Amino acid sequence: MQGLAVGPSMKAITYSSYGNPDVLEYGDQPMPKVGPGMVLVKVKAAAVNPVDWKIMAGGLDAVMDLQFPATPGWDVAGVVESVGIDARQFQAGDEVISYARKDYVHGGSFAEYIALPERLLARKPATLGWNESAGLPLAGLTAYQVLHRLGLKDGETVLIHGGSGGVGSLGIQVAVALGASVIATASEKNHDFLRSLGAEPVAYGEGLADRVRALRPNGVDVVADFVGENLDATLAVLAEGGRHASIADSDVEQHGGDWMWVNPVGADLQALADLVDSRNLRVEVAEVFPLEKAADAFRSNMEGHTRGKIIVAVDQDS
Repeated sequence: MQGLAVGPSMKAITYSSYGNPDVLEYGDQPMPKVGPGMVLVKVKAAAVNPVDWKIMAGGLDAVMDLQFPATPGWDVAGVVESVGIDARQFQAGDEVISYARKDYVHGGSFAEYIALPERLLARKPATLGWNESAGLPLAGLTAYQVLHRLGLKDGETVLIHGGSGGVGSLGIQVAVALGASVIATASEKNHDFLRSLGAEPVAYGEGLADRVRALRPNGVDVVADFVGENLDATLAVLAEGGRHASIADSDVEQHGGDWMWVNPVGADLQALADLVDSRNLRVEVAEVFPLEKAADAFRSNMEGHTRGKIIVAVDQDS
């Protein structure tokens, strides 16, 4: 078409209408612009999160602006390619991670390059590889911010709903690092995994409150719900004066709890990355897909049967 400038391009995953993973396309997109205070990151790996396909399906249309064609993805690990005007915290060659949520959905992490405000970046943990690092930001920040907002302290007991999931498994490790005693729910096949992270496992489902009370007759100090549909059990096991929060059930607000949404705060992410390196926290990776197979990565995440993160490897040869 005449009148349109042709500039440098990159490979990316996009969708131009709401739908299922079939709407995802792999192809050329314009390179992102790098404005003042921004950083261009060459993507090494990105992670799939349920929010990615919920946005793609139109499930968050009422609360989030989106510009088509949209590139999904909020988790990223990569290398700084260049920096914009007055960007002072990072320089080319730095290895970084980010919970790359912007003000609207458009230029996400399922691409060869992503431009981000430097305030969203943290330095990549030295103890993690690219795939594990890409799986850390959203899930890790969620766990970190929930437990810190609840004021979890050394010597307290926390119940974590969904301990074998991406958020829950990191939540267990953060809680242990804070000196807390951890009880976590999961199916019995994942109980050894929970023990390896430092938690006492309990099976979820009917009778959960009784099982927790058997371990802590006086109740627990804190409950962090990372899966939803656990409010009755939470209230039944919470000690007097206890605190609770959920990332999946807004009804907790009617019962003295916090309904939380993770915030893209680079300083928090850096604190988490430092904790990873100092305490050897680990990120479970379930599957890795190439960028052009991102639709398959979405389908795997939607099935919900994997333990650990679904990763899209973008460029790890250089």
